[in-house]
Amino acid sequence: MIKIYHLGLRNFGENYVNDLLTKKQSLSHLNDIKWHLIGHLQTNKVKKIINEIDYLHTLDSEKLAKEIQKYRQMPLNCLIQLNLEENDQKSGIFINQLDDLMKSIEKYDKINLIGLMTIGTINDLEKTETIFKELASLKSKYSFKVISMGMSQDYEIALKYHSDFLRIGSLFKEVI
Repeated sequence: MIKIYHLGLRNFGENYVNDLLTKKQSLSHLNDIKWHLIGHLQTNKVKKIINEIDYLHTLDSEKLAKEIQKYRQMPLNCLIQLNLEENDQKSGIFINQLDDLMKSIEKYDKINLIGLMTIGTINDLEKTETIFKELASLKSKYSFKVISMGMSQDYEIALKYHSDFLRIGSLFKEVI
């Protein structure tokens, strides 16, 4: 990661709480890094991680928002994870739950809702493009600041729809 840092990147994301904490500790001398938790956050791990990150990309329930509110010291930039494919095997809420979740978290002052996140369909770039196009439309509809979409296999499609955050870790394995 230090090589990537020296290339100028300052936003680092991790899927797992323990991996993020380990990497953050090893790079603690670099105080200008913004840390993003991009993987699903279980409510029983909120206390351990919530004051160690700058962004949470996977807010998906009021139950999680309530735990964040309970333990977070300062407002946290959060993105709601949408499951636009409506696949029960994936994390995130369905589109028909978005308005209700947004309304239910308005009361939490430790949640700074800045955008939406989604994941494309594995091995189906055509379906992924439809999903990314829909997320871009939702960004505009709700006047969100950011959207997070795109991974190593589909980041070019995400860029086409103006993703603000890309999750492209495996592309950097050659650099690391």
